[in-house]
Amino acid sequence: MIMKDVRVALVQDAPILFNLNYTIEKVDHLIQQAKSKGAAMVVFPEAFISAYPRGISFGTVVGARSSQGRAMWQRYHDSALDLSSPAFDRLSKIIKKHGIYCFIGVIERVQSGTLYCTLLYFDPKGKCIGKHRKIKPTAAERIIWGEGSGTDLITYDTTYGKVGGLICWENYMPLARLTLFQQSIEIYLAPTADHRDSWQHTIRHIACEGRCYVLSCNQFVTKRDYPTDLPGEDLSGFDEIMSRGGTTVIDPLGNELIQPLWDQPGIIMADLLSDVLVQSKMDFDVVGHYARNDLFR
Repeated sequence: MIMKDVRVALVQDAPILFNLNYTIEKVDHLIQQAKSKGAAMVVFPEAFISAYPRGISFGTVVGARSSQGRAMWQRYHDSALDLSSPAFDRLSKIIKKHGIYCFIGVIERVQSGTLYCTLLYFDPKGKCIGKHRKIKPTAAERIIWGEGSGTDLITYDTTYGKVGGLICWENYMPLARLTLFQQSIEIYLAPTADHRDSWQHTIRHIACEGRCYVLSCNQFVTKRDYPTDLPGEDLSGFDEIMSRGGTTVIDPLGNELIQPLWDQPGIIMADLLSDVLVQSKMDFDVVGHYARNDLFR
């Protein structure tokens, strides 16, 4: 399909950490704000429902786990989203009410008890048209999240173009990116928890490499957003701002459509133009005229 022009909104904010119901309520308000600004698509950061647990140790060291850490993990587990639950149905109805495409990072809980870092894709009717589980949690994330199978590395047809994405440092996996490029992705989602300057170089490279729009979305979180009764946890060694954000949109030629938003919450807006995407393919198409499939297999 040929991409159509579309206005998108990217949310940079904090969830109500470790509280599923209140976070879904906040999602409702944020989608309403995005829709009021004319957005047809809204993107939320990695693990927005209901926490990216930056700074939380879960009482773990190599070879040992504490009882307080297990209690902390249960609290995280209880605030995760079961995709067969009333909470999930409530989220779906909220999206249907606003009539907007919504792509949102969640911590998914399955019946066996495992948690996954997952990206959900909803259409304007509130139907979940797809999901992607992070295939390789990074560093200490591997203690709390399972690995996705990779069978969901696919793009989805929307009214405005082909949409897909990778979560945070999955974007450093060249073959994962190539899998999406081979499906002619046009709107590339990169929800993240990385607020370092180096991440900005990463997403600009992906846009140039894939000749696609890259929508990178991160949380803005401070210590004050954390509950004060987390079992066995101490955040005193961290800066007041736990996640600086850096949400931005990059066009297919690697240009910032809007400067990264730092050190504050907000909703950024961008207009994605189909002509820019088409014109970018003149001199580079990573799976087309610039590919050498006879050499690289």
